[in-house]
Amino acid sequence: MILIGNILVDNEITKLHFLCNTDKCKGACCTFPGEVGAPLLDSEIEVIKDVINSASEFLSERSKSIIKSEGAVQGKPGDYSTNCIDKRDCVFVYYEGDVAKCSIEKAYFSGKTNYRKPISCHLFPIRVSNFAGTYLYFSKYEECQPAFQYGEEQNTSLVEMLKDALVRAYGNEWYEYLFNYVMHKNNGLKNSEVKR
Repeated sequence: MILIGNILVDNEITKLHFLCNTDKCKGACCTFPGEVGAPLLDSEIEVIKDVINSASEFLSERSKSIIKSEGAVQGKPGDYSTNCIDKRDCVFVYYEGDVAKCSIEKAYFSGKTNYRKPISCHLFPIRVSNFAGTYLYFSKYEECQPAFQYGEEQNTSLVEMLKDALVRAYGNEWYEYLFNYVMHKNNGLKNSEVKR
């Protein structure tokens, strides 16, 4: 593990090539089997409620019905998540062909909200835990296997793919330190030689 500021980062995060390829995985991270959907921070609950109307424009009638009858969120402080449908799809999933996508993110890119999506989704497949402080680790799923191959083909590291999410969560200065560490460790580059 490495310590950046007060955040522990698992070494695996600094080594992997990884680039999501939804044509292959079909947006599996939005449809994993389970009792709950995406983990949510307490601070995201009101934002999620505020964005329902904007996201609903892209949702199926079934999703909208479930949100209306059961709510979009379940849990308690410190342990909130989105609801899911039939123990699979997050209630905010919509489909483009056979690919599951996030209606909140669709609303964001359509200019209808300033909230992109839950930070746990944005950071995926990095997960956040507590290990005497914030601890970031890589969570491996069989469904993500195409992303390893695509990352190698495109020479894209996990840290590069998740730049927007990591900057959103921890700030640009923190991200720059992590990025430089990864480039130095994996490519033998000095900080001054790292291309942005």
